[in-house]
Amino acid sequence: MYDIGMRKRALVLVGQGRSLNSVSKETGISRAAIRSWQTRVEPLDWMNRAAPCPRCCDVPRKPEDSAAYSYLLGLYLGDGCISFQRRGVHSLRIACADAWPGLIEACASAIQSVRPDNQVCRVQSEGCQYVTCWSKHWPCLFPQHGPGKKHERVIALELWQQEIVDAHPWEFIRGLIHSDGCRITNWTTRIVAGERKRYEYPRYFFTNLSGDIIQLFTDTLDRVSVEWKAANHRNISVARKASVALMDTHVGPKY
Repeated sequence: MYDIGMRKRALVLVGQGRSLNSVSKETGISRAAIRSWQTRVEPLDWMNRAAPCPRCCDVPRKPEDSAAYSYLLGLYLGDGCISFQRRGVHSLRIACADAWPGLIEACASAIQSVRPDNQVCRVQSEGCQYVTCWSKHWPCLFPQHGPGKKHERVIALELWQQEIVDAHPWEFIRGLIHSDGCRITNWTTRIVAGERKRYEYPRYFFTNLSGDIIQLFTDTLDRVSVEWKAANHRNISVARKASVALMDTHVGPKY
């Protein structure tokens, strides 16, 4: 007999497109058992057991924890994807590097806050973990979902999403930085009293191939009075001392 945790892990791996043979070798679970879990109803019960979707009800409303949603929206636009599984169920996956365990915890917490009745799982891959959750309603909550890569299609927020970002701009910025950004230390040299001295200074970078996502990021920076510059068409830099201090207060480095 396999416990529910092993069942969940095996189904997560299969849901990522892995073959039954490779999942069996990795988990030690027989292919026959995994195949039976795919076709039986009860393994899906924990995927579908959830409160009604706030966007599908008679009077659509915003997610209850709007701050967590704003952060998760930033993560999704950077390193997230939504995939159809079966029986109307979709999986949300956010790729989080192993180097940042605090980020992994924050991501899992945000997903759980947005869909508190759904199970959040973590699947280890090479160098990263996929924080994963199943729900029928991820496309409702993230209407930016669609076929193809994000930078090859239009990415625009709906009015209710923009209202959430306007109310929680720093959470949105933090999600984008945690997914596709970083805080680094640059250095330069200057001649002082005839002697060359080295100076170090922090700066933030955000990198994304989607011009639409870049625009969402910079518009939100403008809203919170953070000065930025475009290093090129896909890189945004925040280097002015006052703006870096604001980012340090509300975002900070990955951890």
